[in-house]
Amino acid sequence: MASSLLEAVDIKAPVEVSWGLWENVKRWPAFLSHVKHVHRADRNTFVWQLGLPGADEEFTAELTEVVPGERIAWHTTGGVRHAGVVTFHRLSDTESRVTLQIEYEPEGFIEHLGALTNLDATLANYDLGEFQKLAEVEAGTRKDA
Repeated sequence: MASSLLEAVDIKAPVEVSWGLWENVKRWPAFLSHVKHVHRADRNTFVWQLGLPGADEEFTAELTEVVPGERIAWHTTGGVRHAGVVTFHRLSDTESRVTLQIEYEPEGFIEHLGALTNLDATLANYDLGEFQKLAEVEAGTRKDA
């Protein structure tokens, strides 16, 4: 049975800052708590290494849509099965909203438990909070420069 999550965070940083931070795959482990490493295999393909409770996993994801400053969509082509989109919304010149939507197929006990208990949504919400902190610090640094 497929599961989904939808989480959003408002950030005191312009869309350009939020977009720039998310676009840089080397920064993902700084705000995605379960991500150990991501590397770009080619222009549209990324290999992710995750550190999850009880197991490390690897999967390959392919970008399906990139609209600079607005949205990044992907689906997996190997390993963990899911698809998602991150959208960036301008709230004002100094604020943005980032929304994360993921559809996935839980496999194994840990993933089913995460879906049933909303642990996946809690983790996504935590990660968006970490992203918010990082983006707001970056926006403050740019303002001070």
